[in-house]
Amino acid sequence: MNKKTFLELLIKTIQVSMLLAFMFFLGCSSERKPHQAQAKKTDVIVQKELQSMMDVSSVTEKTRQVYRRYCAQCHGVKGHGDGINAPYLVVPPRDHTKSDYLETRSDQQLFDAIKLGGLAVGRAPCMPAWEHTFESETIRSLVNYIRELCNCKAL
Repeated sequence: MNKKTFLELLIKTIQVSMLLAFMFFLGCSSERKPHQAQAKKTDVIVQKELQSMMDVSSVTEKTRQVYRRYCAQCHGVKGHGDGINAPYLVVPPRDHTKSDYLETRSDQQLFDAIKLGGLAVGRAPCMPAWEHTFESETIRSLVNYIRELCNCKAL
């Protein structure tokens, strides 16, 4: 085994170990936690926020980098739901390339799922809420990127 292969294997092993530790501490139960139970109250706020900023957030290289860094761990680099975390999740991650489901969801619903997390919108409890990580413009751009991956339109 050459030095480069060894380093690549070591990096992969460290990434998987860190991911498993993160998932262990994060937990992935379907029980509601107090802060998640109150997420429904923010729906109106999120909807107003989205409506007040209806400008189209284009998909940029930055959007693709955000997806690769934060979303690809579960959804896969190309959005097929085959990320490195996928085998360890109770609920399989959504395949963002399948339009049959995504065409039944509005941009608002995708925005809410990303911003508030899966449990807050009645979906997978392991989908984290990204509202404290991403600005609304970034979330809108991610919604557009998901539309690009599935080659589908919103309702």
